[in-house]
Amino acid sequence: MRIPTMFATTSALLLALSVSLSAAQAAPVVLPPPEDSAKRALDRSPRHGEWVDVDYVAHEPLRAWVVFPERKDKAPVVVVIHEIYGLTDWIRSVADRLAAEGFIAVAPDLISGLGPANVNPDSMSRDDVVKLVRWLSPEESAARIKAVRDWASTLPSANGKQATIGFCWGGGRSFATAAASPPPQACVVHYGTAPDSALILKVRAPVLAHYGGDDERVNATIDAAKAALKQQHVSYEPHIYPGAGHGFLRQQTLRDGANQKAANESWPRTIAFLRSHLK
Repeated sequence: MRIPTMFATTSALLLALSVSLSAAQAAPVVLPPPEDSAKRALDRSPRHGEWVDVDYVAHEPLRAWVVFPERKDKAPVVVVIHEIYGLTDWIRSVADRLAAEGFIAVAPDLISGLGPANVNPDSMSRDDVVKLVRWLSPEESAARIKAVRDWASTLPSANGKQATIGFCWGGGRSFATAAASPPPQACVVHYGTAPDSALILKVRAPVLAHYGGDDERVNATIDAAKAALKQQHVSYEPHIYPGAGHGFLRQQTLRDGANQKAANESWPRTIAFLRSHLK
């Protein structure tokens, strides 16, 4: 008479374990914080982040913020390319969230060495930072990103797989890096313009792109990129989020919920895409 009771108890335990595992697997991906809470999120992060200097020929070293994941094996690298506003606390918080998902996140300050001598970049005004970022030519920014990628490939804890992710100005630079030689394994673009008609013919890395529905300045480049990459048999996955504006992942509280909805949908797609191509 006890056998059915034991069987029922064991079945209940197995069912509970299955439900628990399913719930864990279905746990939502945590978003990067909006801009106004980025510094607080960094201060509370349990992960190890540090400033490093990356050698760059004929220039001062490139400053970069590196965040390491907590894992027992080697990890893929994701290079985080900043907006036109430079290497802000918000970009550093994005790097921290990528590390939380198991990636080594490297966020370079691509205007390192370009400002006034002996001036800390963190003390510069936003307008001054924007001017310096705009000064960078596509060729110069590509050379700096290459230096960072080369440095990251030598990290003892890196497994040899790389991706880039960029936002705004950095989104365009991430898209352009898909045409680098050698290309990364994957590139993610947040509201960045596609490369020009000559460079896009060199794109070899798969590209995932996120666009605000109310950002036609950027979105006007989507159709041409789609046609060119389809012809070259290169994966290009654009997503347009209705009602969202430019910079929606950083400005999640704006546009009557449309930016938040876009952030909620785009970030899990980003993490899934990176895991798929960097596994």
